[in-house]
Amino acid sequence: MKPFRDHPLLLLLTTGLLLGFYFPVGRLSADAGIDPLLWALLISLGPGLLLSIASLASDRSMLRVSHLGFALVSGLLAYVVPNALTFGALPHVGSGYMSLMFAFSPVVTAALSMLLGVRPPNGRLLAGVGLGFAGAVFIALSRFGLPADANGQWHGLAFLVPLSLGIGNVFRTAFWPAGMAPLRMAAVTNLVASLPLIVLLILWGRDGAVATALHSPLILLLQVAISAAMFTVFFRLQLVGGPTYLSQIGYVAAAVGLLCGVVFLQELYPPLVWAGAATIVAGVVVSNWPSRRRNSGF
Repeated sequence: MKPFRDHPLLLLLTTGLLLGFYFPVGRLSADAGIDPLLWALLISLGPGLLLSIASLASDRSMLRVSHLGFALVSGLLAYVVPNALTFGALPHVGSGYMSLMFAFSPVVTAALSMLLGVRPPNGRLLAGVGLGFAGAVFIALSRFGLPADANGQWHGLAFLVPLSLGIGNVFRTAFWPAGMAPLRMAAVTNLVASLPLIVLLILWGRDGAVATALHSPLILLLQVAISAAMFTVFFRLQLVGGPTYLSQIGYVAAAVGLLCGVVFLQELYPPLVWAGAATIVAGVVVSNWPSRRRNSGF
């Protein structure tokens, strides 16, 4: 049997499981009154520092200015915008609902890839995009049966998360710097993504934000630990399984997030949400189903 670090399925399930825990822990942080911007900063800065140590141990190549520019754009699209929106919307739409937004991101990525010519269109991909869009419509129509404090504004903002993630995925594929190791780029991207969040915290006068995090140190440490572990396994999965296999973590995370929300946080969702979840999962599976011919690896 292959060791854990070389087993794609075990790495996939572990990555999806850790990502799925993001949402209920994030909901707990929001309920504890921790500032969403500070939370987004901590789950970028913490893993960034830990991954930097791991990266320096295996890669001592020099960084270029172009690498930093790439990391800034990638960090804004993949971390800053999605994380800030996620932790801002969690108290209003629930952890299960937000986890579905991450499950929808592979379908958004596939659609953008075809539209921008990064990935050639095919029937299987079009079918997956269509199913994913139908699932998103089901979820959008279900908002009237969601938690009492939910409203259309937060649901609209939640749908910006998969859009930002999808744009980020396409950007990284199209402009990844030649010769840059994934672990090094993950570390730099997380660290660079922390800078605009620090600026926003200062400009918006969130002086008391740090104090809110100190009120719940265990939740804080738990989220940073989950983030660091997830990124470590995430990039190992990318190396072992490739990006197409990697993209399937979305629906593993959605299943974990929904179940955690229902079992541990007593969140209730109407049938349309579950129908939308199943349809999105079907769309992701169809769009990522391996063809008989050798895949290009995107």
